[in-house]
Amino acid sequence: MPAANNQPRSRVAPAAGRGFLASGLGVALFSSAVFGTSGSFAKALLETGWSTGAAVTLRLTGAALILAIPAVLALRGRWHQLRDNWLTILLFGLIGVAACQLFYFNAVARLSVGVALLLEYLAPVLIVLWLWAASRKRPRALTLGGTLLSLAGLVLVLDLTGAVKVDPVGVLWGIAAAVCLAMYFFITAKENDTLPPIVLASGGLMVGAAVMWLAGATGLLPMAFSTADTKLGGWVAPWWVSLAGLVVLATVLAYVSGIMAARALGSKVASFVSLTEVLFAVVWAWLLLGELPGAIQLLGGVLIVGGVILVRLDELRAPAAETEAGPGGEAEPKAPSPLEHANDVEPVP
Repeated sequence: MPAANNQPRSRVAPAAGRGFLASGLGVALFSSAVFGTSGSFAKALLETGWSTGAAVTLRLTGAALILAIPAVLALRGRWHQLRDNWLTILLFGLIGVAACQLFYFNAVARLSVGVALLLEYLAPVLIVLWLWAASRKRPRALTLGGTLLSLAGLVLVLDLTGAVKVDPVGVLWGIAAAVCLAMYFFITAKENDTLPPIVLASGGLMVGAAVMWLAGATGLLPMAFSTADTKLGGWVAPWWVSLAGLVVLATVLAYVSGIMAARALGSKVASFVSLTEVLFAVVWAWLLLGELPGAIQLLGGVLIVGGVILVRLDELRAPAAETEAGPGGEAEPKAPSPLEHANDVEPVP
């Protein structure tokens, strides 16, 4: 009987596994596609008089309210999980949600959506440089090459000698968003089996929304709203259409599908696929806003994405069970990379 039972599994399991992988890949691409709409929807609101603080605040508030229900269901009454992980949730909300989005939207207000997102996605390169400085251990050749390639791409994206000047303040906002995204990776790098990802996402959104409302109420952050119509893809749409797209598509669906993709593919593969968000963002900005970076900036974007891909490939090449010899001669697990579990919950750009 055991032999008979094992035979069908050996024939069916590979096909099922391939189907599961294909399904996860499709979900991951969908997640990147809807995440990529955030810059376009936000800029449509900003151009009608919305402040970046107002756009971020309502985005976080709406998404937090929608995700609160599935988050409560995921807890199943285990409220101690919130108490045990309050610091992670707080840092995630402050840095990975509120600050990262605010800085990115400030960059979008001064730069094209594509350039702003390319600057933000320098985060993996910043992580490599930080680990290099902290450990004083030179990265492997592939990682070092990817870092240099991305830095060269940054120079091209800035297009310092081009006819169209890039707003230096916008560049600083974009780099600030990259720093926040890098810190987000470090915050979420440690795998936590006690806190469901959707609870972390919902809790972070609630913290971020509360911080934004507090900053607005105290006058630290300008809050300007507008009911003027927005322009999307040559069409005139009510303001709430852009806001709904920012909340439902670019946040709620993006988060949920990102979590599903991470669970289906694993954090490394899912985060690798998430690099396509840069390309989707450029396409959406072209279709919805008529924005398209210059040829030299597109080339720089290709170099940045290519460099990050090389860094990712270097991590994927390392065996999952890579070990190092301990003091007693026995093998002990190598410390995990800060990026290994970074995308179990996708950041909202």
